[in-house]
Amino acid sequence: MANMNLDSIDLKLLAELQADGRITNVELATKVGLTAPPCLRRMRALEQSGTIKSYHADIDAASLGYTITVFAMVSLKSQAEDDLKAFEQHVRALPDVRECHMLNGEIDFILKIVARDLQSFQEFLTSKLTSAPNVNSVKTSLTIRTAKDEPGVPIPVA
Repeated sequence: MANMNLDSIDLKLLAELQADGRITNVELATKVGLTAPPCLRRMRALEQSGTIKSYHADIDAASLGYTITVFAMVSLKSQAEDDLKAFEQHVRALPDVRECHMLNGEIDFILKIVARDLQSFQEFLTSKLTSAPNVNSVKTSLTIRTAKDEPGVPIPVA
């Protein structure tokens, strides 16, 4: 459910934090036209409401040896709610799966998977994904290059 109580200052705060999560409160306050104490109060309110979910570093996968990114389209044998939840629980426990989205239509889930190389991906695919309970089929596509990787969401700033 959308938070309809966000004013223009909140939107500016969110835009600045999304662009640079390490910005200091003093710098942030200056950029949005506040003093530090009310800026911090607004940030805490956005965190407590769940609008700001977390802060994290955007790490270059290749610098840690993850040279391959694969998207896997997974179809399950059964779409009963318990089976869907069981699959979601299974992939949550797999560190190589970085994203999991349930889809509407022919494919049940799309997964974003990172791997060090093709051999390690193949081992992951056969030992952890296609062999998982209730999996009917898995279709994979390796990325060739990424033209856009924009975190967050578009924030309208007046």
